Amino acid sequence: MQAIVIEDKQLVWAEVPDPEPGDGEVIVDVTASAVNRADVLQRQGFYPPPPGASDYPGLECSGVISAVGPGVDGHHVGERVCALLAGGGYAEKVAVPAGQLLPVPAGLSLVEAATLPEVACTVWSNVVDRDRLRTDETLLVHGGGSGIGTFAIQLGVALGATVLVTARAEKHERLLALGASLAVDYKTQDFVREVLAFTDGRGADVILDIVGAKYLARNIESLAPNGRITVIGMQGGSKAELDLGALMAKRGRVSSTSLRARPTADKARIVAGVRDQVWPLVAAGLIKPIINSTFPLAEAAEAHRLMESSDHLGKIVLTR
Repeated sequence: MQAIVIEDKQLVWAEVPDPEPGDGEVIVDVTASAVNRADVLQRQGFYPPPPGASDYPGLECSGVISAVGPGVDGHHVGERVCALLAGGGYAEKVAVPAGQLLPVPAGLSLVEAATLPEVACTVWSNVVDRDRLRTDETLLVHGGGSGIGTFAIQLGVALGATVLVTARAEKHERLLALGASLAVDYKTQDFVREVLAFTDGRGADVILDIVGAKYLARNIESLAPNGRITVIGMQGGSKAELDLGALMAKRGRVSSTSLRARPTADKARIVAGVRDQVWPLVAAGLIKPIINSTFPLAEAAEAHRLMESSDHLGKIVLTR
């Protein structure tokens, strides 16, 4: 088969061995994969795949099952699926643990379905499963124009929460149309002041942060009493001073998570939660894939350049 390999921090379209299904795995013939910030970091040498994962980039895909390994029940050759991956999505075929498979939501194409597994699992596992966002609460999402951000807006609104976002000014109209109640231009506005003003001084109950160190102190300022901050990215650095007094005054919590390196059983639990709680919202049209652009898989380097520019809104997709 052919796949995108990384050579000297460049993406190269190359001939590679076909994967074989291990115990509890299936082989998916890939129709589409989506580009994530982690793929860019991996290409740059900052985010190697976890032990045992494919060396090829790609944290999600969609396609058709072409082989079923031993110990797999409930899946069959010819089944249309999408999948959460630890790597390998930038290829014509990929081996996937059966517990990380999801059905293609009703009414969606395979290309649309490829945009959902990684963002759905990331947002649901943090905002719902970990931080227990409630219908009467306020969710602040940094990076509102990203794939994570556009999904989090829709999920928060579907759950009955008020959603606030930070993003470039040129993206605000689209994000408000997705259901955000407030969009703050992080380049020209102070998001702490804007969030506190919008919430009458109370702050956000849940903050989903892709920035990291740069925003830690300001996130605590923006936090409501008993609020929860979850850091899922480090675009603004990995080290910051934590004012425990400020956090204690809010009775707040700061945590950080990643998804890629979690044990297979943990990923299967998250995927099951997404299937049960999120997929019905997608089928009902309350959450829709937001696709900025598509590229042929062999042109993944161009897709990475767009991701690095941050000029996109929503997901960037690679198709065969």
